[in-house]
Amino acid sequence: MTLELLLIVAFGGAFLTYFLGKISPKLRNSFAVINALALVVMTACLYGQTVEKTLHFGFLGMPFVLRINMLSWFFAITIVGIGLLSIIYSLKYIENEKRLDYYYFTTLFINASMLGTIICGDLVSFFIFWEMMSWSTYLLISYKGGDKALFAGIKYIIMSIIGSLAMLIGIISLYTHFGTLEISTLAVQIQGASLNYILFILIMFSAAFIIINAFWPLHTWLPDAHAEAVSPFSSILSAVLVRKGMYGLYLFMYMILGLNILNKLKFGFISFTGVFCWIGAITIVFAALTALLQNDSKRILAWSTVGQGGYMILGVAFATTLGMAGGTFHILNHCIYIGLLFFVAGAIEYRTGGIRDLDSLGGLIKKMPITFIGGLVGILGLIGMPLTNGFVSKWLIYKTLILGNRPFLAFAAFLGTWGTILYGYKFIHNIFLGQLPEKYKDIKEVPFTMRLPIIILTVLVFLFGILPGIPLKMINIIGVSLGFESLNVSLGGITSDSGTLNTINIFAGILVAGIIIWLIFKAGRKAPKVNQYDSYAAGAAIPKGKYHYTVNFYNPLERMITPYLKDFVDAFYIKITEWIQNLCNSVRRVYTGYVSNYVMYIVLFLAFLIFVQLKWSLW
Repeated sequence: MTLELLLIVAFGGAFLTYFLGKISPKLRNSFAVINALALVVMTACLYGQTVEKTLHFGFLGMPFVLRINMLSWFFAITIVGIGLLSIIYSLKYIENEKRLDYYYFTTLFINASMLGTIICGDLVSFFIFWEMMSWSTYLLISYKGGDKALFAGIKYIIMSIIGSLAMLIGIISLYTHFGTLEISTLAVQIQGASLNYILFILIMFSAAFIIINAFWPLHTWLPDAHAEAVSPFSSILSAVLVRKGMYGLYLFMYMILGLNILNKLKFGFISFTGVFCWIGAITIVFAALTALLQNDSKRILAWSTVGQGGYMILGVAFATTLGMAGGTFHILNHCIYIGLLFFVAGAIEYRTGGIRDLDSLGGLIKKMPITFIGGLVGILGLIGMPLTNGFVSKWLIYKTLILGNRPFLAFAAFLGTWGTILYGYKFIHNIFLGQLPEKYKDIKEVPFTMRLPIIILTVLVFLFGILPGIPLKMINIIGVSLGFESLNVSLGGITSDSGTLNTINIFAGILVAGIIIWLIFKAGRKAPKVNQYDSYAAGAAIPKGKYHYTVNFYNPLERMITPYLKDFVDAFYIKITEWIQNLCNSVRRVYTGYVSNYVMYIVLFLAFLIFVQLKWSLW
């Protein structure tokens, strides 16, 4: 299996899918699934390989280098895995939409572009693949059309262009200093550079990666983009595309610079990694509390994506063995449960005719049981409950912060989890529990092609929660390759001097306790069933259509935190755009379209030149 073949199948499959759609929609759909499945199989076959290959052609006279190691394989398998599930999910979800050839082509092209950024070994091809990914993402965010989708797409691409320009400055600077853009060569030559120059390069590249990761204060594009994109693509956007920024940070912080240089980037009591840790902490708290104020199912998940990125960078930037393992594992875990939750939100949209307002739903647990189980498991993983994958990665991050004597960072992480519990409960209860609105009495479960991705990801949440050693062994190899110490990994967790995590024992204990509780309830009296309209609030019967008692459930809390959660960063960006728009409108008035005006401009300009010349002569 060669890396060139992987890229050919990825990009060629995207174009071929588009042309097959002109022949037959069924042929297009089948081929899209086969192509996505082939990429999963091909990527899986590359497990454990470390390859670097320079091809005979390149870009702008520079060699095109392909490389793969355990870190790039880790990100590649998440891309193709979620990509496959998204394509399968799309078969029914989007079958009645227009421009489906365009949709499937763009989705597969984005996946191919992300794959290119992961397996390229030089910064020229990295930048080209990055731009291909960015612009095709803009097209798919705006796919639905309408003012909101177009606004979200434009907001994203403007932020992306800013990040790309910063990255381009860094790339040009590296080439002028070292005469090469091959990653392996740069990793050797940059060791002799000054710390000030290294800091400059890191800031340039970090700007691009922070924007795509949507860390505070460059987060403002993500909630709109995720909310307006179609749900199958929202899962790709949240689960893997956003986390390409994390790969970029790994690439520059650890693969190119390395731990030795990174630890030297300190100026007084301020360190580069410390700044990143505080950015992560602020991102966690701000996003969790903002998500609590949302009533749109997809905007809640979008803000959750912002917040969970804070946990990742908090672990990775802490630059310890446990922190790296926790942050890396959290990337994988977030990919699984946020992809699952966007599939759940999409299933609700699909069956309710596009309803995303949580206060308009309720009682769907009996109508859509598989979707409910997927949503519940996804939220439990997001919170970090025991026996779910999120518990293990958060446990590693918490332990890192506690052992590192960072109480304020640990408090921020715990506060974010508290907020996650609140908005997670809101998401589950307002959609599935409570009482069923009359208009949804005939709703059915979603089709099999939409249930299958939900079921697969649900199983993975529990599998990696009960047997975390499966991914942790791979993550340990990544950590060692980046210069960290090896962890003592077992199938059930990690053993260290400061304690042991064994999720198999936790599973056994919870299973026994669950059986005992079930037997107690089984022996008790059965609760009588009550008609859903036989419901009262404060002694008064609740009218039909208004019997969801969790509507405005968090109003007291919202009144407390809303004054302090103004997104002044977003308001600042909007103000800047207004200033730029006014400036452009003023400049545009110069171009009137009348020749006489242009003649007048020329005469005035010549008069100005004559005046300057006369003054110059007098001097």
